[in-house]
Amino acid sequence: MAESIDVQSSKWRNVEVGRVVLFVRGKFAGKLAAIVEIIDHKRVLVDGPSKESADQVPRHSAPLSSVSLTAIVLKKLPLAIRRGPLTKVWEKEEVESKWKQTASAKSALRKQTRKNLTDFERFKVVRLRKQARFEVRKAHASIRKSAK
Repeated sequence: MAESIDVQSSKWRNVEVGRVVLFVRGKFAGKLAAIVEIIDHKRVLVDGPSKESADQVPRHSAPLSSVSLTAIVLKKLPLAIRRGPLTKVWEKEEVESKWKQTASAKSALRKQTRKNLTDFERFKVVRLRKQARFEVRKAHASIRKSAK
């Protein structure tokens, strides 16, 4: 009798040349790059040709533990593509605008904005949330009252 085996896909299946990654720790935390070559099961060669010079990531070997794989893939990217052609593909695919539309990017932007608020701005946020909550409760109360 043959036993059924449950095969689970691993994170490794998503590691491919052309996959866009986000650095989650280290010197380049918060920056995007593309995998241009797979070195071994723990390291990849990445290159991040961003339009902004502050967001560029130089070509280097990065451990998979310090990057997060995104859903964005640069299709049919040649192995070990050089910086110039990679930049053209990066801009043609509009990687940065696609990234800004993701929930992860929006959440990170929201956290960064909240982190940079002054004390008075945090106070204003609390007051506005309290006002919004009051209006919602008032609307619900009127709906419940009219339903009776």
